[in-house]
Amino acid sequence: MPTMFNITLKGGGDEAELKKAKETAISKGGTVKHEYTLIKGFTVEFPNDTVHTLESNEHIHVEQDGEAKAQ
Repeated sequence: MPTMFNITLKGGGDEAELKKAKETAISKGGTVKHEYTLIKGFTVEFPNDTVHTLESNEHIHVEQDGEAKAQ
């Protein structure tokens, strides 16, 4: 089952790394759902077994998208 992930560029990272991450996600069957302008990043939907490909990139941060709750 596909899952959503937020991908953001780590501080000091080059935008070329973010572009590379996006291209990798798409080539692995991912679908970019949203691109952010305020922060350098995007949301992608793809199978759980391919997220490790992006997590191995030291220039980006990968976080599973989820519901935020305030108490």
